[in-house]
Amino acid sequence: FHCLVNTWQIHAQAVEEEPETPYATPMGDAKTAEKRLQAICCHVFTKQWKYAEELIATANAISAPGKGILAADESIGTIGKRFKGIGVENNRENRRAYRYLLASTPGLGKNISGVILFEESLFETMSDGSYLVDGFKKEGVILGIKVDKGTRPLPGTDGELYTQGLTDLNLRCKKYYEFGARFAKWRAVVKILPGKGPSANAIQETAHTLARYAAICQDNGLVPIVEPEILMDGAHDLATAQKWTEKVIAACYSALRLQGVLLEGTLLKPNMVLEGADCKTKYSPAAHAAATVTALQRSVPVAVPGITFLSGGQSEEDATINLNALNQPGLGYRPWSLTFSFGRALQKSVLEAWKGKKENVKAAQDMLLLRARANGDANLGKYTGYAAKAGSAQQSTYVKNYAY
Repeated sequence: FHCLVNTWQIHAQAVEEEPETPYATPMGDAKTAEKRLQAICCHVFTKQWKYAEELIATANAISAPGKGILAADESIGTIGKRFKGIGVENNRENRRAYRYLLASTPGLGKNISGVILFEESLFETMSDGSYLVDGFKKEGVILGIKVDKGTRPLPGTDGELYTQGLTDLNLRCKKYYEFGARFAKWRAVVKILPGKGPSANAIQETAHTLARYAAICQDNGLVPIVEPEILMDGAHDLATAQKWTEKVIAACYSALRLQGVLLEGTLLKPNMVLEGADCKTKYSPAAHAAATVTALQRSVPVAVPGITFLSGGQSEEDATINLNALNQPGLGYRPWSLTFSFGRALQKSVLEAWKGKKENVKAAQDMLLLRARANGDANLGKYTGYAAKAGSAQQSTYVKNYAY
């Protein structure tokens, strides 16, 4: 508890030093912080979670200024697609070598606060008997785990999807926590159908499943990342994307409250509000930011400490520029850290620098540090474009009907 109070005091001091930070709000002195914690844990919507203090501290640590999440949770099939693009065979040895490249990057913790892993990587061992994740731990990077088991067609809809994996989730979460994981991720997918948007069935399924997952995670000590991803597929305009983003996220928080989830111990991982991939009108980063922030202001409670955006098929540079735009002055009240949880937009150039060769490890790690620093600066609204020409920064990562 005292560590949590101290964390809030440090945050308050940082706010006083940098009042222009868009998501910064004073936390008060130790007595105020103690009263706040009591109020949080005794709230009418919140059961007295065994892990409440730890959940809140973890969520705030991941949301620290200048930091974000490395999403390295690709399934075996998906990492195989990545490897195919650089001419690398998809086998356990190569998967281990690549994930160890990430884990052993010196200085990674400067801009990466958490890493999301696939189960194989979380428990992976090296030839000397050490664990692959030891490198992340050394850098102070908090371990996270992908816990959903993929999407399936949602019956009664026009090709919409639901996410599976609730059945044994409590047992798996317990195992992951005991090993050292402290947060989890569950991806739900929402499609904007032409002319009508997502069905009420799909929205309700997404919200309910994410809320059940979140409650189970917290009951076992893991901070849940709530991820209702609205795909870029389609020709819809920016206003349409904003409308449905707001509606879907609002439905999720209604369901989270119903399940008694401790919002202060959660994170949100939404899409940025962008026009559809086939939309003829291309909007500016400032327009994306205004639409995104407005949708969030109307749907996300102040209690949530951090919003960690997915890149959703944007190029590395576009994702960084749009994140930077979200943290510029003039967009109104933003009580959350608006930061990143990027997979493709952090790793595309890293993979192409590596190409499966030991002699390229240093160059690939340098690329990872560059993109992490760029996004850390974007979280502070201070990115100046210095990484724009590095590697494959300008190449789109969009894949229609993306699944992993």
